[in-house]
Amino acid sequence: MKRETSILIAWLVMQVPLALIAPSFYRSGNLRDVVLSNVPVLVAAIGMTMVVLIRQIDVSIGAQLAVCAIAAGMLAKTGLPMPVVALAVVVLGAVLGSMNGLLVAGLKLPSIVVTLAAMVVLRDAIRWITEGAWVQNLPAGFQWFGLGQSGGEWLIAGIAVLVGFAFAWGLRFLAAGRAIYATGSDAEAARLAGIDTRAVTVFVFVVMGALTGLAALLESVRFSSIQSNSGIGFELKVIAAVVVGGTSINGGRGSLYGTLLGVAILGTIGPALTFLGINAFWEKAIQGAIILWAVVMDAVLARTRSYAVAR
Repeated sequence: MKRETSILIAWLVMQVPLALIAPSFYRSGNLRDVVLSNVPVLVAAIGMTMVVLIRQIDVSIGAQLAVCAIAAGMLAKTGLPMPVVALAVVVLGAVLGSMNGLLVAGLKLPSIVVTLAAMVVLRDAIRWITEGAWVQNLPAGFQWFGLGQSGGEWLIAGIAVLVGFAFAWGLRFLAAGRAIYATGSDAEAARLAGIDTRAVTVFVFVVMGALTGLAALLESVRFSSIQSNSGIGFELKVIAAVVVGGTSINGGRGSLYGTLLGVAILGTIGPALTFLGINAFWEKAIQGAIILWAVVMDAVLARTRSYAVAR
């Protein structure tokens, strides 16, 4: 928890100049917008945390998010009830994730190569199918789940909280959660202990896809139309939040609490710069510096542990 504590302190330090220079940042309307805009990132980051825990990566989730969002809009336009649309989108995401998982686990291909190829294929498929057109004229029951803005916002936040608590509990107390940590710590030792590491890998990618589908739904219901190029850069935000949150890129170490803090830090930067009167173009540079710091710290801590064990 030391790493998570340092991240929490860093986030609190970020609030000092905001509180002194731009107290209007803390108006309820702005805080609500910041939270809602980062809910999809948090939901997908839960899945990405598990992916990184097993020493893998998935850079195709931005394209998956676009596919699932477009599918949600098209299904809603057919007149299907929103619960059916939601289930279909989550299942679609799980199917897309399973393809990545089967190639990574079954053929032992590098996940960066598999998911990069998947990203290109999905993006080209979107351009070919939609021809760049947005999904418009959505039914009234689609936006905000048909509950109105206030009710929809509460439902979106509630779903995120429920998913977060469920997976945090599962990673800590269920055998599946322990298998994920064991696979990331030492895959060969986990295999000798009776854990099917290939099944764990496939399972994690399926969950990643399902959560991406859910994130796509929570993102798309906030608007009256769906962009065909949605999700661009989404994978970088999610991966960055996980790494900044303290999940080791070497696998086996990390927590969803840290991921939540990572999402909070990176999600606050853009709006904070706007309120501080700083050019928003600095957002990516600051995010990059934070990510670099997180990776360097992870490497330093790993070497420190190795040195301590050697002694």
